[in-house]
Amino acid sequence: MDVMEVFTELMTNASKTKKLGAKVGASNDQIMQLTKLGFPALLAALDKNANSKEGAASLYQALEQHQDDPVEDPDNFLENVDTEDGEKMLSHIFLNKKEAVEKTLSKQTGLNMSQVASLLQRFGPLLLALLAKKKKESNVNLDGLSGLTSALTNTYSQSNEGGGIMGVMTQLLDSDKDGSIIDDIGTLFGKFFSK
Repeated sequence: MDVMEVFTELMTNASKTKKLGAKVGASNDQIMQLTKLGFPALLAALDKNANSKEGAASLYQALEQHQDDPVEDPDNFLENVDTEDGEKMLSHIFLNKKEAVEKTLSKQTGLNMSQVASLLQRFGPLLLALLAKKKKESNVNLDGLSGLTSALTNTYSQSNEGGGIMGVMTQLLDSDKDGSIIDDIGTLFGKFFSK
């Protein structure tokens, strides 16, 4: 199961988000919008981690632990994921930017912080499990991990869905001015959804 394929479905196919919406009390549109911003945020953070020695070692260990997670049915995975484990993953993925990311996503989607957190607690483990499967299938070692995440990040950046969002999310993760970047994302968000 391809990482891009799974998340593109969540961004564009309302039937894929129906059960998830019922679970967190959100509309299909809100979940699709959250996916369109949340997926690149997760991807950018994982790629950033993979490009530092300590981050790569930590990510590699997490992928080893999740390489046999049952992701053949992503809908079922999202519905039954351990959200407590998902919350721990988010803290490792986003480090000290977790709250800034969640606030940004809340502001841009109309979802409250609790709904954003609940969805990210599902998307994080799904992305990690799909990456773990890819790592296992391609026999990627620790040294090749940054190549794996960078390739996925580049592919998404060049896709119709990725547009300029990937760059803005990377900027958010690199920024110390957590508030100012929200307006930049809002502007981009408006342009993206008016296409």
